[in-house]
Amino acid sequence: MSVGRFLAGIAALIWNPANSKYLLLRRADSKDFGAGSWECVTGRVDQGESFSQAFMREVQEEIGVAVRLEFFVAATHFYRGERLPENELLGLICGCTVTNPTAVQLSAEHSEFRWLTAGEITELLPADHWLLPAIARAELLRTHLPPVVRADFHQRGLDW
Repeated sequence: MSVGRFLAGIAALIWNPANSKYLLLRRADSKDFGAGSWECVTGRVDQGESFSQAFMREVQEEIGVAVRLEFFVAATHFYRGERLPENELLGLICGCTVTNPTAVQLSAEHSEFRWLTAGEITELLPADHWLLPAIARAELLRTHLPPVVRADFHQRGLDW
């Protein structure tokens, strides 16, 4: 049986509507990629898994809470490591919420977390960080996407 490799990834940009802050996680120093850097919940889409299943699983694994997908932020193309075909990935970034933001518990993958406004994130991250355009787009979508569209998405039980 061939195991294969993963071809797609997710990034769950978790937003707290109560205070308009986003959850950022600091990767543990022990990680092979991006040690010590700030990110949102990220991870792979396992073979045979849908994107929505990957979002739910990765958020649960990394911060121990259930997530609600609110809106699509962007699609992305990147390499995990050198720019070689075997390192190439496609990914989806989605705006998400959690029922209880105070219930966040870190896994061994991260050493720290912070809830920050978009402005605070801009001050924290380097100017070329991949999260900055994603957060700018999420801010635009979050403030302009009619609530009825989000409610309809969940009522229909749509899966990505």
